Amino acid sequence: MFPATWSRLSRMALSSRGRRTLSLFSSSAPSNWSKAVADAEKIVGYPTSFMSLRCLLSDELSNVAIQVKRLVGTQHPLLHTARDFVFDSGNNLPTRGLIVLLLSKAAGPSHTASDLLAQDTVSGIHTSQRNLAEITELIHTAFLVHRGIVDLKEWTVSDGPLKDMEFGNKIAVLSGDFLLANACTGLAQLNNTKVVELISSAIGDVVQGIYNENTSNTEQENSLDVEAWEEHTFLSHGALLAKSCQAAMELAQHDKEAQRLAYTFGKHLSMGHKLNSDLLPFVKSSAGESATFSFSAAPVVFHRQIVGQERWSQQLQQVKTRRNELDYSKLLAAVKSEKGVSTAMDLCCYHGNKALEAIQTFPSSEARSALENIASAITKF
Repeated sequence: MFPATWSRLSRMALSSRGRRTLSLFSSSAPSNWSKAVADAEKIVGYPTSFMSLRCLLSDELSNVAIQVKRLVGTQHPLLHTARDFVFDSGNNLPTRGLIVLLLSKAAGPSHTASDLLAQDTVSGIHTSQRNLAEITELIHTAFLVHRGIVDLKEWTVSDGPLKDMEFGNKIAVLSGDFLLANACTGLAQLNNTKVVELISSAIGDVVQGIYNENTSNTEQENSLDVEAWEEHTFLSHGALLAKSCQAAMELAQHDKEAQRLAYTFGKHLSMGHKLNSDLLPFVKSSAGESATFSFSAAPVVFHRQIVGQERWSQQLQQVKTRRNELDYSKLLAAVKSEKGVSTAMDLCCYHGNKALEAIQTFPSSEARSALENIASAITKF
């Protein structure tokens, strides 16, 4: 998706000398990211942690919550997802909806918008745009729950009783489908065909991205090149926000150029944040410290591209223990010894800057400043 950028960065790097983790807009730099989000919530008028409250307190999901309680004491990932969603404010789960609201407020009403549209606007944000922000959050949360489904083919005794894993999977499917169904119902109620097409295609993109993640084995991760990484990352982490931002402009009857800029902002912000999350184990860990990271993490992919497949294979053999297991602390040190980490940092800054550029045509306002702060926060390590 960004071949010219990678070519430039790889030339810079070359001339100068699996465990799967999720990037879900977690708090990568608390002092910068969390503050930017907290300040932004004040601008849109309410904490977006309550954005999906109407759905979460429905009778149907309350029944699901009762069933989830039966997982207490087990090791099923759904329990951790539910706990983080309710108690861990550091995860900043509602960030996507917040960005949609901020962008709606920053762009303001279209000059061609009807008077009826202007009358249904509160604090500079149209009701349909607020509904869209909720829909975006519901879709994201649904996939977050679905990601917690355990692959029973890889189940071992250490994971806990098999019946707990099976029951947890059923609840994960049920609750995720319920959230997704509510999102689709709300989407239809917006009565905008183009918005329905945009968000529907975003759902398809996320499904494709997650499918790519779940079907790739260690050998495929080892052969993942930069262009494939960018494509997979956009599908699973960027498409929903990018198309939701574009849809927000469509609801306010903005022209195609404003929609393009909104899409561009959402795309680059998502890509930058994913890079930031991938970089955490490599920039925060101390020497000899064990860290969990995926072979599909950006620094690993870039490192492999820089050193070549043959040398990468040699490095994997060198960091294996006597039990033929990978020593991740040594592998992390090997990746940090080359230019893969700095290349990923450069690309992260590139996406952050492109996101900033995309919103410069919007009028100067508190909302635009909040978006700029969020875009700047993803480039801090």
